[in-house]
Amino acid sequence: MRLTILGGGGFRVPLVYHALLGDHGPGRITEVTLYDTDRTRLDSIAAVLRQQAVGVLEPPVVTATTDLDDALRGADFIFSAIRVGGLEGRTVDERVALDLGVLGQETVGAGGIAYGLRTIPVATAIAQRIAAVAPEAWTINFTNPAGMVTEAMIPYLGDRVIGICDSPSGLGRRAALALGVDPATAFYDYAGLNHLGWLRGLRSGGVDRLPELLTSTEELTSFEEGRLFGVDWLRSLGSIPNEYLHYYYFARETLAAVQAVRQTRGTFLLEQQSAFYAETTQHPDQALELWQKTRAERESTYMVESREVADAGERDERDMAAGGYEQVALSLMRAIAHNERASLILNVRNRGILHHLDDDAVVEIPCTVDANGALPLAVSQLTDHQAGLVTAVKAVERSTIEAATTTSRSAALRAFAWHPLVDSVTAAGHLLDAYTTHLPDLTYLRP
Repeated sequence: MRLTILGGGGFRVPLVYHALLGDHGPGRITEVTLYDTDRTRLDSIAAVLRQQAVGVLEPPVVTATTDLDDALRGADFIFSAIRVGGLEGRTVDERVALDLGVLGQETVGAGGIAYGLRTIPVATAIAQRIAAVAPEAWTINFTNPAGMVTEAMIPYLGDRVIGICDSPSGLGRRAALALGVDPATAFYDYAGLNHLGWLRGLRSGGVDRLPELLTSTEELTSFEEGRLFGVDWLRSLGSIPNEYLHYYYFARETLAAVQAVRQTRGTFLLEQQSAFYAETTQHPDQALELWQKTRAERESTYMVESREVADAGERDERDMAAGGYEQVALSLMRAIAHNERASLILNVRNRGILHHLDDDAVVEIPCTVDANGALPLAVSQLTDHQAGLVTAVKAVERSTIEAATTTSRSAALRAFAWHPLVDSVTAAGHLLDAYTTHLPDLTYLRP
């Protein structure tokens, strides 16, 4: 089988290839095609992959191209992990918001809206080419904002596009391990939107073990989210939020922490990865070693401001080593290709599961996956608090999609104004003006 990776020059691609190298079963991926618009980045990542494959019996054959149709043609699976505007665009997303006194995180709030506005036109154009060139392929979308982008691609690809994220599965795994439960045997009652969901139950052996976890201070503080949100707040909620909800629940503290640091996360990654690609170009024989060193530093500093606000300490090395989105992607491909039923938390159409949203709204919920794709499973309904936040942010997502697909400036203004972390029409107008001034990809929204 053939896997095409869109954004094939991206820094995290070796994680996907590493997962493929460990898959030796029948019907595995035997060909990987990397597609990117940047040839230098493609060559650097291809060098890393070649060195990863040393000593591995019959590793997937890797090819690289800058021609989209060539990359898509003949693909069984298409993994989309593009970054429109590059990390340079992310630094603008963050800095514009911070300069206007608003949180500028990559996928949450104003920064996420700006990211979506420049990504959706490209993602929908790619979806149209997939429909024309590889209509039988399954598209796995990891391009952020993942839920929003997946919803924008569905009109062209239907249920053959599925969004993935590693945050929900990581949360479920950590909670299960804290209870001494095998993560593979547990059912996670998780629901919401991408980067906006809650673990409301953890069933093992027919018993919901989440109440037990919430009552144990020792178990609750043994993993990331327990330390990040605090025992009292989690008990008050009666659930465990996705880590990204820290930006909502501790918005003032996180904004102050981000404004106090010398550089934003995007600036750090831009400098770090620019150095990696430059060094790899000069020393291609050291590509894997350079990538591993850069990745370790990247992972250890993930969400560092939020952890500092919560005094949560360093990231757990066991969690960083457990595998992330690449394992979700591999499990999804295996289930579809081999018709082996698997339970995964995915971004799919709601289909009546969450009563506060319509059937076509893309939500993040547990699904059963087999050769027919992903079928959402029944979960408990959202509380009033959860539903209020989810429906508000879904309205933001849909206004962003409308703006990106119709070039409507008024829809873009609504998206910024309606987001809970912006909460001002005046600020929304300033954000829209600043983003369209500083981001070339948003010239279509200039007045």
